[in-house]
Amino acid sequence: MNYILFYFLVINIVAILAVAIDKSAARNGGERIKESALLCLAVIGGSFGMYAAMRIIRHKTRKNKFMVGIPVIIMCQIALVAIIYFNFFK
Repeated sequence: MNYILFYFLVINIVAILAVAIDKSAARNGGERIKESALLCLAVIGGSFGMYAAMRIIRHKTRKNKFMVGIPVIIMCQIALVAIIYFNFFK
C-alpha cells in the first residue's frame, strides 16, 4: 500500500511541475509540453495535482479539453478506485 501512495505522490508532483514548466515555456517562448503528454500524466494518476496546478498557476484554464477533461478523469479515477475497493477489499 505504501508503494501505491508513493506512486501517486510522485506522479502528482510530476504533473504539477509539468504544468509549471509549460506555463513558463508559454510565457518565454520556449519549447512547450504537448497537450497529449499533459493529459497522459493526468490519466496515469496525476489528475489531482494537475487540476490544482492549473487553477493556482492559471494555465490551460481556457481549454475545454482541460477544464472539462481533467475533472472527468478525476471522477473516473474515483469510480475505479471505489469499484476496486468494494469488489476486492470488502
